[in-house]
Amino acid sequence: MAATKPFGFMRFEPGPGVGGHCLPIDPTYLSWRVRQDLGRAFRFVELANDVNDHMPEYVVQRLGELLNEHGKAVRGSRILLAGPAYKANSGDCREAPAIGVASRLVRLGADVRAADPHVVEGPDVPGVTRVELSPAEIAAADVVVVLTDHDAFDLESVAAHARLVLDTRHRVPGKEAAAL
Repeated sequence: MAATKPFGFMRFEPGPGVGGHCLPIDPTYLSWRVRQDLGRAFRFVELANDVNDHMPEYVVQRLGELLNEHGKAVRGSRILLAGPAYKANSGDCREAPAIGVASRLVRLGADVRAADPHVVEGPDVPGVTRVELSPAEIAAADVVVVLTDHDAFDLESVAAHARLVLDTRHRVPGKEAAAL
């Protein structure tokens, strides 16, 4: 209903979590400040932080379910993470949810690859191999996980070449991609 209005509507979709310098940190400070000054909990912020903090874990859970539906385990699967940066068209990986996703997948025994044309340095997650988001890498992966929707990503190529897709940004066109 809100989308029918000619102004003031912004559609928000759930993603793999929040990152960067501000969003993971500033609300926590605000909540602490409210508790210090007013002696009360700021439950809305605390609940939002809790949801955001657990999103990488949820992404890995959904990924495990998707692989299981196709007769594969996370252990030994080749998983291509598209976009370790925390937001589109940025190379900033500070507090990026992709770091938690990649670390969990490595601990579970996956062969993890990460592609991001904007990230020059980091995230340095042991066990993760940096690659290009090429048709060959996409086809070689058991599943492609779209974590950040960079304009530079050819998501039509992902749709055309990937065996399975977990699209946390709801952007992969024309393919029955699993979503969060």
